[in-house]
Amino acid sequence: MNGLSTVLIVVGLFFVGGIISFVKQKMPTGLVVLLAVGAALCIGTGLLYLEV
Repeated sequence: MNGLSTVLIVVGLFFVGGIISFVKQKMPTGLVVLLAVGAALCIGTGLLYLEV
């Protein structure tokens, strides 16, 4: 696991926490969807960069 993949996965998990927080605060759905797309992209890219 290299540094870039670790950072991307951690940022993606941070975004997932933001999604949970925004849903609890009843924030606009568009904002939650945008954050979900960002989280999915970060985690997906981090998984693709893994050097196994």
